[in-house]
Amino acid sequence: MKRANGITLAATALALVTVAGAQAQEQVHKVTDGGVKVPGWAAKIENTRENTGLTIADARFGKEGDAFKGTTGPAITDWAAANKAGGNYTVKATFTEANYMGLNNHAHPYGIVIGGNDMGTDTQSYLYCAAYGDGRFIVRGFGPAAFQMNARGEPNAAINKAAGKGQSVKQEIAVNVHGDKVECAINGTVVGTYTKADLVTAGKLKSLDGNYGLRFGHNTEAVVAGFQLVKH
Repeated sequence: MKRANGITLAATALALVTVAGAQAQEQVHKVTDGGVKVPGWAAKIENTRENTGLTIADARFGKEGDAFKGTTGPAITDWAAANKAGGNYTVKATFTEANYMGLNNHAHPYGIVIGGNDMGTDTQSYLYCAAYGDGRFIVRGFGPAAFQMNARGEPNAAINKAAGKGQSVKQEIAVNVHGDKVECAINGTVVGTYTKADLVTAGKLKSLDGNYGLRFGHNTEAVVAGFQLVKH
């Protein structure tokens, strides 16, 4: 039994090293005809090592029929100044990654942004709940430095998995704010719950009230339908 456990642990460690190596080797690919193409919306790329030297022109945010379409490039957050939420609310949308891993060599996340304050500045703060097309999720934010509320890429059975590279995968993502609680819900299941006290504090969010929007990881493409705010 001990030997079996040792083999399992070694295999797991090797898999993690392999994934980390693949991630380290991946370069950000600039898109063509980049920039924000939706009137009233703005964007800011994240201050990360991968985004060094890049701008919002290296990603694209536009419309596809009645839906939005994000294509990156650098990891980026998109929002409209007019889109603000306060009190008790839900922000939700359905994300379709039609070509899973079509722009990258491993899964990258996309999801919902809430609590945006001072957006577009070096002191902006916000939180996002995002899904990966391989069955994982992340709840992360900036305040203005990055902070995480769960393990990066935490698996959950509620999150849909693509059948393989190039296949389509769809996720219904919602962030619910009610009283002193924030929930990250994916495909109708709450995968993470966090308290206001843990989120609105030094180095994290200024408030749960603020702009809401969309976040796309680097080298990712997804269509976003049914993006909406529901007040409670």
